[in-house]
Amino acid sequence: MPRTMVRARRDMNMTEGPLLGKMIVFTLPVMASGLLQLMFNAADVMVVGKFAGEAAMAAVGCCGALINLIINLFIGLAVGAGVMAAQDIGAKRYEGVKKLVSTALTASIVGGIFVGVLGFFLAEPLLVLMGTRDEVLVEAVPYMRAYFCGIPGCLIYNYMAAILRSTGDTKRPLYFLTAAGVANVGMNLLMVCVFHMGAVGVGIATAVAQYVSAALILLYMAHMDGYCRITGFAVDGSKLLRMVTIGLPAGLQGCMFSLSNVLIQSNINTYPTPIMAGNTAAGNLEGFVYTAMNSVYQTALTFIGQNIGAGKYKRIKKISFLCIGMVSVIGLTLGISLAVFGDKLLMLYAPEENVDAVIAAGVRRLNVIAVSYVLCGLMDVGCGILRGMGRAVQPMVVSLLGSCVFRIVWVKTICEWFPGEIMLLYISYPISWIVTGGVHYLFCIYFYRRLIKSRQTAALQPQNI
Repeated sequence: MPRTMVRARRDMNMTEGPLLGKMIVFTLPVMASGLLQLMFNAADVMVVGKFAGEAAMAAVGCCGALINLIINLFIGLAVGAGVMAAQDIGAKRYEGVKKLVSTALTASIVGGIFVGVLGFFLAEPLLVLMGTRDEVLVEAVPYMRAYFCGIPGCLIYNYMAAILRSTGDTKRPLYFLTAAGVANVGMNLLMVCVFHMGAVGVGIATAVAQYVSAALILLYMAHMDGYCRITGFAVDGSKLLRMVTIGLPAGLQGCMFSLSNVLIQSNINTYPTPIMAGNTAAGNLEGFVYTAMNSVYQTALTFIGQNIGAGKYKRIKKISFLCIGMVSVIGLTLGISLAVFGDKLLMLYAPEENVDAVIAAGVRRLNVIAVSYVLCGLMDVGCGILRGMGRAVQPMVVSLLGSCVFRIVWVKTICEWFPGEIMLLYISYPISWIVTGGVHYLFCIYFYRRLIKSRQTAALQPQNI
């Protein structure tokens, strides 16, 4: 029996049998992986907040949206790789998965080097363009440059992890990220507390951790059995084109989201440093809720992708409803908990100086965004359903208009009409989630009905004998 078939039988079968148990087993390690990855930035913020002061803390925070703006285009291609692998596995096209692995690995290395060099040299001019003040800029530039030195490792891990998860293997990416997370925390404390390197120290620690996770996943996939084994570097033109076709819209969507967040961050940069620091801490806490909900997006994308590949269209409806239920429970539970205990959690981040002002600023943000964050999770699940069905352009366009363009217009109108009212800035988030999510689900219904109709039409066609 071929090795690929032996491997296939060990993978999670998403196309047959009960769904809920398998979806929970799939989701929990993805959630844990995402939360651990987020700990990279959380550790950065906590360490600099406690040991390097509010200027260094603000420096780390103001770089986040800008970093995402630059890397999201290439991270989006990992979505394309994951969808393709899931569909090929569902259709039992194992040779196609082999070609995809080599193509994705090569693309991640080339793309990582390109993005790393780009971010390194654009760090200072872009931060200046955002209106970052001098006392923050002096810490932010070296931090951002150090961070971008680790981008090749970041892309390699994300591309390979997306392919592993498409098989149903969500535990090993978690193990590799756990090791990287431990390395990140240890390096953070060493760089800041021992060598007193401030923000640049945590940037170096994060870069090292990215390479640890990349090295571990590459070693595993180079020695594993089956169709996901790494056999070398190669580019299959058709696979790359398909990966770009599916992933590029996701990447562009991520870039535009980040662009709108950069604009919002630029507005926040006009406020006093304690407000910037409080906003950074609150945003970091919200990231844990978002990451937990985003694991359900990954579940929707993978389960629907495999069932599309297998032609099991009727299972899509049940998968969709289960994902909606799961993300609602996660979003409401964590969001409300964050709003209730936000002031205590913010103490973990708050620097010694202006501690009360920093916590008060963070609580104001949490009172708006944390409570309504479930809407963001529902919006992402709708996006995941569409991408799992192979629809890449529609969710991108809807997200660009419903979230990105809307937020930009909001900042340039409402926020400028009422300067200094930061709550108006925060309100733009839940409004954009409602608008975007609603249109996503209308498209989900439309394309699902088209799939069912096409299957019924095919069944009525006369068969040649």
